[in-house]
This record gives sequence, structure tokens and C-alpha cells, in this order.
Amino acid sequence: MRWQKTWIRSNYSPDMARVVTLPALAGFLASVATAQEPARDPHAVQPERPTVATHAYTVAPGWLEIEAGVELDRYADRSRGGSAPVVIKVGLAPRLQFDFDAAIVSPARGNALGVGDLAVGLKWRLFDRAPIVGDFTVIPSFKLPTAPTSSGLGTGTTDVGLLLVSSHQLGPVSLDVNVGYTHRGGPESLAPRSSSLWTVSVGGPVAGGVGWTAELYGYPATSGPAGAASTVALLGGPTLLVRSWLALDAGVIVPLAGPQPKALYIGCVYNVGRLWSARPPIR
Repeated sequence: MRWQKTWIRSNYSPDMARVVTLPALAGFLASVATAQEPARDPHAVQPERPTVATHAYTVAPGWLEIEAGVELDRYADRSRGGSAPVVIKVGLAPRLQFDFDAAIVSPARGNALGVGDLAVGLKWRLFDRAPIVGDFTVIPSFKLPTAPTSSGLGTGTTDVGLLLVSSHQLGPVSLDVNVGYTHRGGPESLAPRSSSLWTVSVGGPVAGGVGWTAELYGYPATSGPAGAASTVALLGGPTLLVRSWLALDAGVIVPLAGPQPKALYIGCVYNVGRLWSARPPIR
């Protein structure tokens, strides 16, 4: 999936990194996330690309997965920008995943190119097949102001966010619904104090390893010096499962309302393998 999914992007710019969780929370969550996931191949990819939304599922305990891609943006004023996000995902326990997010960013209306703000997060699945919410996950997140603001690579803010994820399987079609909120501490000149996000994403198979994905997403209006009007956009394109451990994606983003740019994207998801052997659950 696209790199905005664990943190909530300010809707004035496509060049911010994800928010992510407090690492100190990991020990607590790992101690309570002991329920077993449904049996599956731990080496099979769990793509969160290319949509803004994420699904409720996690990488197997002890396994490493990497997502990477390139997005090229074009704005209404003909200015251009882009990003090359990388997400490193590590399974910590059944139902619990750690994310590290970084991106090479080229801000719109500028000549800068560099690494944007860094972020980390925890993905914790609370329920399976629950009424209404289905497979339900929460993703607390935390982003640090590691990139320079003078070149437009960073926001200069420390961001704390929470994303709620509801996933359903409707026959061969998957449905993911996300709602999120981010609060920022620091200067408001480059990013609004708070922002939110909603997404509805669907996808399914076509034939063999070929599939499809489509998403409607939006960023409600924000306030303050960096505030902007609300945006709504449609994303879609083909996916390809090359091997059980390698998936590719490509597609387009079409703005429907607000300052969202038109965009092209391409990327991949690679399950690298097992880093350590997971302990059996305590019964």
C-alpha cells in the first residue's frame, strides 16, 4: 500500500511520512497478543500496497517483509513532485507487527530531493470475524521531525496518530475500511495541528497471479496556517503475484475534489524470510 497508511497525511501535501507507534508500547502489546492467527504460509506476502488503506492482517512472528514503490505526482498548476517510500514490517507476535517507514521525497514546486521524516508503528489485530467490524485492527503511530523543513522534506512536527482498520472477505473480493486521526506537536506553519483520513478499498483476483485493486479515499479539511480544503480521490490498477513471497503493483490516482494531484505509481512487496523462530504460545 501507499506510504500514508499508518499515519494520517496532511491533505495539503503528498510529501509527509507516516506516523508510528511508541516503541515502548511493543512490550505490553506483545504480552497480550497471544492468540493464534489462522494457519497460513508465513512466507506469503501480506501486501498493504498500493492503496492508502491497510488491511487488518500481520506478518507472521519472526518474519521480515519489505514494501517499496515510486509515486509520481502532477498538480493542477502543472508542478510536479513524487516519493519513493519504503516500509519494513516485522512480525513480533501473533496479531502484532512492527513497522518502520521512510521515503525519499521530492516536494512539489521545489528542487529538493532527500529522505523525509521517519516513522514507526505497531499493528495490533484485536478481533477476527467480529460483528460489523469483521477482522479489526488498531495502528497507533509516531513520527519524528528528522528531515529538514527548509527544503520541504519534513514538517518539523512530532506526530501521534491512530488508525482503525476493518477488513472483510466477501467471496473472492476483499474489503478494507480505514478511519484515522493524527495530532501534531510543533510549528503549524508546514502542517496543520490535526488531520484525519477515511478510505474504502476493494480488491480481488482476475486470473492466475493477476488481480485488481480500487480505492476511494479522502482527507477532510484542515485548519490553521497550513490548512487546506478537503480532498477526495480514486486509486486503482492491476496487481501481480509473481511468487507467493513477491507481489508487484501499478496504477493511477485520479483526484475527484480538492488539491489532490494526479499520480502514477509502481511498487513491490517482498517477504524476505524468517529472522528468528517464534516461540509456541503459552497455554
